[in-house]
Amino acid sequence: MEVEENLWFSEPRKLKIFGGKSLSFLGKIFSRGPKPVMAKSRYITIEDAKMASFTTKKAGQGYGQNLRPDVYYIVASVELGNTTTKCILTATNLNTSRTYLLDKTVNMTRDIRPPKKGEKVFGETVWHVELTKESVSELVRDTILESVKRSKIDMDKDLDFVVRSTGVTAGFASLDEVGQLIIALADGCLDAGIPPSKMSPAMSINSIPKKLKDFTLIDKVMFDGAVVSVIPPTGRAVVANEMEGELVTAGIKVGAKWTDVDYRNPCVSIDFGTTLAGRITNSEEPYARTIGNFCGLAGGVSDAIIRGTEKVDKRGGAALDLYSKEILKKADWEKAEEYAKRIHEYLDIGKVPENRDRFGTVPVDPDAAYSAGTTLIGCDIGENGDKIPELTELGHKIYTESDIHTLFATLDHVSALIVKRLVDEAFAEGVIEEGSALGITGRAGITGRKPELILKYTKDRFKDTIFVSDALAMGAGVMARCMNSIGTPHIPIGGRQGGPCILGQRRRLQKQKGMI
Repeated sequence: MEVEENLWFSEPRKLKIFGGKSLSFLGKIFSRGPKPVMAKSRYITIEDAKMASFTTKKAGQGYGQNLRPDVYYIVASVELGNTTTKCILTATNLNTSRTYLLDKTVNMTRDIRPPKKGEKVFGETVWHVELTKESVSELVRDTILESVKRSKIDMDKDLDFVVRSTGVTAGFASLDEVGQLIIALADGCLDAGIPPSKMSPAMSINSIPKKLKDFTLIDKVMFDGAVVSVIPPTGRAVVANEMEGELVTAGIKVGAKWTDVDYRNPCVSIDFGTTLAGRITNSEEPYARTIGNFCGLAGGVSDAIIRGTEKVDKRGGAALDLYSKEILKKADWEKAEEYAKRIHEYLDIGKVPENRDRFGTVPVDPDAAYSAGTTLIGCDIGENGDKIPELTELGHKIYTESDIHTLFATLDHVSALIVKRLVDEAFAEGVIEEGSALGITGRAGITGRKPELILKYTKDRFKDTIFVSDALAMGAGVMARCMNSIGTPHIPIGGRQGGPCILGQRRRLQKQKGMI
């Protein structure tokens, strides 16, 4: 499993340069220029969240007025992915807008039970693991109940909201069929004992729990579909995993609050799960538009390569099965870079053509995207993954010619070059505004030496670059807040870099439209 430190870093970390013939090469890569800003998950317990500490308010006068009890908003992010299925419980301090993790329960999606007689297979993962409504619901239910048990929360009293998402879109015939999967996720939540009221937004102040009434702005502004001041492409869905892009963009904005980086609009987010997700936003106010979407394969590239070692499951094996903090110590980084260039000969990275209904195995609708003014940029292995076997064969050759250490170093270079090519294409298409910040998340984008290598290619192209763990879960927490108009105007997450809260602008816009 991916090893994560329970810390949030805002200061550059010292790099350990490993010995051997790769010393001078590593020195050239890692010793110059700025160091990555890393934001990694920080945990608290439910007991910590319930302690009645106080935070100084920004507004008001007098000692009594300046203090109010800390209240935590607890959200479950239920994620069905091609490689892992997760329930991540987050707790956001509504005074400080800082988000913590209560628990992170991870199960392998490949371990989902096979279809029973009479069940209808309605899709499969990118690795051809078959899914039925019943099997998905059971996996989701069991993952939620395990997380609730580990975190020791009371589902009725402590849990405020649940957000469901999936990256499993490749094995579906159409965007509409993805909706059936979302329903299966909802059924799993219901089977775990989560009431429907915790999966849908409040309609009025009367639906808001007493502990949250002081923090909601539902009487002043309504949820109109924008999440952290970004609206999705208009019209039809343009890419099957659009929601993932929405959540990770929001989550990186939340994670940045632990650092000195102002990751607000305009910004670029890239999520390196098994599939590729992310957004490019402009700087319009009060709501930025999504002017770019990323799609296709990301961590799936590394997984295809690692299967060449024959040390992981051919059906659902992943790079994270073999990853450890020590895996890079004996790597030959010079060889790894050359191997990565050979791998990239199989990767098609660029603007998605208008005649494609899939890219990187993921359903897309280029016509809808380009009509909405949104540019689709994708990463594919051949055409719709048809070169995956060749990539696995090349992974085997690299492993036998070198070793597991150099192979993992190769994966770091591969991911960094994917970012470079995605960013190059986006700049060539003119969809990245000057002054944009770049945010990276996902297992294939933030582990190992990937952040240093990515920064090498992007440091001169963005105002800031930040790497955030668990951004999708963090984004689920802030989406739940947006849906229930629970904001922190004195510590804005949305809006433009360097700018104030956009509450006033939102109210004026909604009044003009007759919404409030």
